[in-house]
Amino acid sequence: MSERALTVPPAALKAPERLRILLVEDDEGDAFLVKELLAEAGALFDLRVATSLREARPMMRGVQCVLLDLGLPDAEGIDGLRKLLAVAGSAAVCVLTGRSDEHLGVAAVAEGAQDYLVKGQVDGVLLVRALRYAVERKRADENTQRLREVELRQAESARLERGLLPQPLMQTTEVAVHTFYRSGRAMGLLGGDFFDVVQVGPDRLHVIVGDVCGHSVDEAALGVELRVAWRALVLGGVPEDQILGALEQVLMSERRAREVFATVASVVLDLSANRATVRLAGHPPPVLLKDGRAEPVAARRGIVLGVKPTPTPATDVELSGDDWSLLMYTDGLIEGHTGVGNERLDVDGLCGVLAEPAAIQVPLAALPAWLVGRAEQGNGGPLADDVAMLLISRGGGR
Repeated sequence: MSERALTVPPAALKAPERLRILLVEDDEGDAFLVKELLAEAGALFDLRVATSLREARPMMRGVQCVLLDLGLPDAEGIDGLRKLLAVAGSAAVCVLTGRSDEHLGVAAVAEGAQDYLVKGQVDGVLLVRALRYAVERKRADENTQRLREVELRQAESARLERGLLPQPLMQTTEVAVHTFYRSGRAMGLLGGDFFDVVQVGPDRLHVIVGDVCGHSVDEAALGVELRVAWRALVLGGVPEDQILGALEQVLMSERRAREVFATVASVVLDLSANRATVRLAGHPPPVLLKDGRAEPVAARRGIVLGVKPTPTPATDVELSGDDWSLLMYTDGLIEGHTGVGNERLDVDGLCGVLAEPAAIQVPLAALPAWLVGRAEQGNGGPLADDVAMLLISRGGGR
């Protein structure tokens, strides 16, 4: 490699920082020698001296590196090193001793010391270099440890969040259910959106999609609470027209602030009669795919949950024929831009996308993910909000 290739640009060089050193040494002559070695090397340093481990403890604040003699009045050998490491915090620890014992040096480093130096065998330049390297190694070790802790926390959170996503509780083969979920929260798997499917009896399917306003962990937790409460209400046999009212009570008692609200789309499918009862609490309407068309369900819309408790109106929808799909979604899917000025995709735009020839060729199981990709293409980048989708299909599905 050429000498030119090894040249480091001046802008990349960093002036040596001033070392804050604590020397734990009971021999005044050795302490004077360390100070002379540091001065001889032209190092920038602040040196404090303690003659015992007891004296050193209150002097640790702000220290970058500790030079420790292994023969102190109150701390001897490796046991003394252990005691110092227990209170050293983020300071690097180097052993500086008169014992030229290789096995002791290996043991000291194994216990957590950054280096093992022998008195009389180091000059000023070597001492300063060892101290600076020790400080950087300590920082690198701490950064690695912090990164590992973050990775472990993220992995644990990911497992927890995956466990909180529901599994449809259904036995029927009359319809197929395809789900999609993606959080808009950075590095999160779970957002404030929620969905669930519960079968009651041989031919009755309860379906819900909801959206808690906000994107933080609090909203994600509240979304899970609402989903679990809804499932309990359905399985508990609460009358259909009372379920959303009871769910609103849960929301109002569990939310962290009075301004937190939720929108909900609830559908009860009567598979034997091939009909649906739709309730919308401030939520966009489901889209019905049938006979090659995609149209929003003409359902009455009530107000959001958590503002002014009001019964949510119900709309009965006939699902004639054996081939249809009902797409339920949260507004994160339709709030992205279309690429035309500030125009949003909205419900009509979503129906237009679903009517495209390319959409008709997509298998039903892959359609929710395809829709998100298509919405992001128009938006010019990732969608900002959470997205939850349920696609319930019968027969050919469209």
